[in-house]
This record gives sequence, structure tokens and C-alpha cells, in this order.
Amino acid sequence: MDFATSEHGGDDRTPGPGPERGTGPVPVALTGARFHGDPAALYRELRREHGEVVPVLLDGDVPAWLVLGYRELHQVTSDPELFSRDSGLWNQWPNIPADWPLLPVISREQPSILGSVGERHRRRAALLGEALEAVDAFTLRRHAERFADELLDAVCGAGTADLVAQYAALLPVRVLAYLFGFPEEQGPDLVAALTDILDGQGRARAAEARLTAAMTRLVAERRERPADDVVSRLLANASAQGFSVEEVTHDVMVMLAAGHQPTTDWIGNSLRLMLTDERFAASLFGGRSSVAEAMNEVLWEDAPIQNAAGRWLSRDTRLGGRALRAGDLVLLGLQGANSDPRVRTHGSALTGGNNAHFSFGHGEHRCPFPAREIAEVIARTGIEVVLDRLPDLDLAVPEETLVRRPSPWLRGLVELPVRFSPSPAVGGR
Repeated sequence: MDFATSEHGGDDRTPGPGPERGTGPVPVALTGARFHGDPAALYRELRREHGEVVPVLLDGDVPAWLVLGYRELHQVTSDPELFSRDSGLWNQWPNIPADWPLLPVISREQPSILGSVGERHRRRAALLGEALEAVDAFTLRRHAERFADELLDAVCGAGTADLVAQYAALLPVRVLAYLFGFPEEQGPDLVAALTDILDGQGRARAAEARLTAAMTRLVAERRERPADDVVSRLLANASAQGFSVEEVTHDVMVMLAAGHQPTTDWIGNSLRLMLTDERFAASLFGGRSSVAEAMNEVLWEDAPIQNAAGRWLSRDTRLGGRALRAGDLVLLGLQGANSDPRVRTHGSALTGGNNAHFSFGHGEHRCPFPAREIAEVIARTGIEVVLDRLPDLDLAVPEETLVRRPSPWLRGLVELPVRFSPSPAVGGR
């Protein structure tokens, strides 16, 4: 991929020699402390230097384009024909080694819904939406409260806790596992597997194998003995639509992984905001009116999914003044688009509970609406139960010492140490 050589500011930029030749704007490595320290400042810097479409380098110096502009990202996500989800179009495949660390995210053959395109994708997404939409909201909240109480029972007598490792990182997957039909005793192992996969270290492959085996067993059981759960509903409709058992298995794995970590970070980032911003102090002392506002502000300012891959150009085009070539990889800069000054010039974009952020994506490949509702119920319930059970909650360390996960993709806290008055366990409710 060649990157533009002219300075930002005009629409006459044309492809020039690549960065390896020492000319043109230097691509930005999509790694490093800047992405998890102060990404807002980084996105402002990238806009000044490169504009709304930024040349970046992934692991192994693999080139791509990062779209930061709100309008440009809307264009990308609204045109699945030009900006395709078909990774087979990628012009960099000859340069990708077999052990490339991003292959779990960007693979040539993706058996899940992430790799489907066109009408087949639309039918597949509809099946997932129908299976999730049947989840009863009252039942969902009741079980989210029950699991939240169980987790807090384990720490409430100590007077201190890490609300990431001991709470937020455990709650979403426990609820989702119940909705999908897993036995409750499998919840802890699913949490451990997803944690190891996210870490991407030596245990990741073994954890992925454990998760696949558990999901395969569950799907096989539900084929034999259907129940009132997401997997059973999905299986009942998938065969009639021409989708295989293997496709269902991979889709449920994607739903579990995609639903767990972003919801975990939504809880953690929202609690951090409420503990450090005096605008939300009332909520910490028995009020609830600000919980939804804090959660919405996080989606605008501190989104759990900062950047996402990806789209591939089906033909040459121009975007944000850049000349992109067929087969180029385009990354979705969700947080960058949310902070685009062109849509934030007339006061805060948060006014009136504005939900026009990109945190759930946009277009036909966005997060399905029922999945968004489930994530919101889990996150809001998790936050409210904390505030109910630990009413004098306070941050146990200076705010500036809180550490973020070192990732340009997902933004969340490594830990959230808090202190509170010890209280007795409630034993579920």
C-alpha cells in the first residue's frame, strides 16, 4: 500500500512512495502507550498531521488506513459494496506470516458472521437478532442482579475490592452464559478462557480451544434437547435458512466474546467516571438519575471499543482527501469519529442524551440492536447493584495512577481499586 505524500489540508493528495522509501508522511504505529494513555490527545494530533484518514502500521509493519472522521466513517459503514467485509480482497495477504498476532481478528477464512457478506450476512444477522430479541428483559435483569449480588457477596465484608478483576470482568460472561444455555458451574471457566484469549499471551490458543470445545458441546446438547435459550432458538431457525451447525457454533462464540469484554469495560469505565467526576456524586449516595448519563458519556468519550477492523476496498476510491487502492485495509476509528470536532462544535454532543455515537458501529454490520439492549441492561444493572450495596464507595488510589489495558482496540481499566464500609452478604435476591 502506498501512502499520500502531500501535507494535510487539500484534496489533491495522491499515492506516493511508501514509508519504507523515506518520503511522504510517516505512518503511525497502531501500538504504544499513547493509545491507552490519552487517546483523545493522540487523535487530535493525528488530525492535525494527517487529516481524517490516517496511514497506520499494524503489527509487523502491515499498512492500513485508520478513519477518524465522523462523516468519513459514516460513508465507510454505509457502503458495504465499496468498503467490503470480504477479507479475501486484502492486497497484503502475500506479506502476512502464519503467526501474525492479528489473524484471530483478520483472517482469510472467517466461519462466523464476521466473515459473511451480502444477502447471506443479512439473513444471518437477522437470525441472531431474533434469537437475542426473545430474551425477556425482566428475566435478564433478575439474573444480572443475582450474579452481581453473588460477586459482591465475595468482597463486601472486606471493605476493599478491585471492581474490575473481582466484579466487572466476571459479570457479563456469567449472564451471557446463562442466556445461551450453559450450566452455571461453567461460568468461571468461560471467564478464565475469555480472559486468556484477550491477553493474547501463551495461554491464548489453549483457551480458545477450551472455549470452542465448550461451545461445541453446548450446541450438540441443544440439538438433542432444545430449551428456552439463545442457542436453542438459533438452532431451530438456522437449518431452515441453510446455515450449518458449525456456523451456529462460531456465531455463538462471537456473540459471547463480543458481548463480554466491551460490557466489562463499559461497567468499569462508567464506575471510574462516577467515582472521579463530581457531576455524578449524587448517584453514589442513593440516586440513580445519573447512571444512564454516565454510561452514555462513556460511549462518547471513553468507548470500550476504540478501533475496529475492518473493511477492504473493492476498487480504487478517494476518502477524506486520500487516494485508497483496491484491496487496502480500512480500520474503523470509532472513538476518533466520536470526538470529531466537526460534530462537536456546538456544545457537547452528549446534550439531551444524544446517542449518535459510533460505539456500536453503524450500517448493516453494526452491533444488532437486541445485543445492544442486553449489554445495556447488564451494564446498568451491574452499576446500580454496586451503588446499592456499597453506598459509600470511594476510589482507593489517585485517579492518575489508574492503568488502562495496553491496546489500541479495546479501552478498559486493568484494575479499579475501591474502598467502602464493610457490610454483610445478602445471599442473592
